[in-house]
Amino acid sequence: SSEVLEAIENVVQGVFQSLAQKKAPVLTVANRTDWRNIEFKDSVGLQMIPSCTTKQIRSDCPQTARRFALMLKILSMIYKMVQSNTYATKRDIYYSDTLLFGSQSVVDQIINDISCMLKIPRRSLHVLSTTKGFVAGNLCYTEEDGTKVNCTCSGTVFTVPSNVQGIKNLTSHAKFILIVEKDATFQRLLDDDFFSKVSPCIMITGRGIPDLNTRLLVRKLWDSFQIPIFTLMDADPHGVEILCVYKYGSVSMSFEAHHLTVPSVKWLGLLPSDLKRLNICKDALIPFTKQDENKLSSILKRPYIACQPLWKKELEIMAASKLKAEIQVLTSLSSDYLSRVYLPNKLQFGGWL
Repeated sequence: SSEVLEAIENVVQGVFQSLAQKKAPVLTVANRTDWRNIEFKDSVGLQMIPSCTTKQIRSDCPQTARRFALMLKILSMIYKMVQSNTYATKRDIYYSDTLLFGSQSVVDQIINDISCMLKIPRRSLHVLSTTKGFVAGNLCYTEEDGTKVNCTCSGTVFTVPSNVQGIKNLTSHAKFILIVEKDATFQRLLDDDFFSKVSPCIMITGRGIPDLNTRLLVRKLWDSFQIPIFTLMDADPHGVEILCVYKYGSVSMSFEAHHLTVPSVKWLGLLPSDLKRLNICKDALIPFTKQDENKLSSILKRPYIACQPLWKKELEIMAASKLKAEIQVLTSLSSDYLSRVYLPNKLQFGGWL
């Protein structure tokens, strides 16, 4: 905490020094969303380069003066929380003065900018994310406040903890971890008692694009158990994007890649080649939109696709057919095909990439 307080004090001191010299104070932040500032490393995923380009948040410029003021406001809130050892969610910060901040996304972006500028993980800033992910299966752990969580009871779902770093005493007999893209598929697998029928496993869903806590939990489980991690996504560009976030990280959070990415994650399904192999009726598939085409072409250009020739092949099958499929398409074969046939066969015969 003293490191965080000192980092904030240094920023404020810089503001005072500028004012003392009759200069307009400036905050300098990295261009977090610029691909030119990102490098790809097999062992880490997408990470920010040390000499990345920056942008200035000036106090004397009409375009950035408001953002400058909001950054100082949030820095002061963080400083008080670290001093008093209290925590707040990004939502709490937004609702502390909705008129001032204007929108939740403004608060989210500023907190990420501050974390990147200070080179301090968001958790250490005492800012928690609201969690939307779920976890179930063969896993027990103790939360920071001493609450014991036992996920092994059949059909029981737990929300991913809001303080993943604080959980301890993790125990599991799981043979693998299954990340499921959508809540509906996750619930279906729970109803079919999948995680105890095939072999003990841990199931996680970020319910779409995963939030920070879900990604932190996947990383913590990998660090703790070193067991295979498989992903079950829709066979569409959006599903592939989500898979890439778990495996290689995202551009906007590349400055925290070392805590978030799990490059050993495998793509289990739904593969574009599975659709042909399983003779899925074309009427059950969905035509691409222009947005899908743009997303897929952007993914194909990314640095990590070059070292994944089998992925590239699957994406090219998708691009050539201009058709996509949701995991639910497997119910056209039988209502429990996913849990009874598809997943057991894939896991037994190594049908992942």
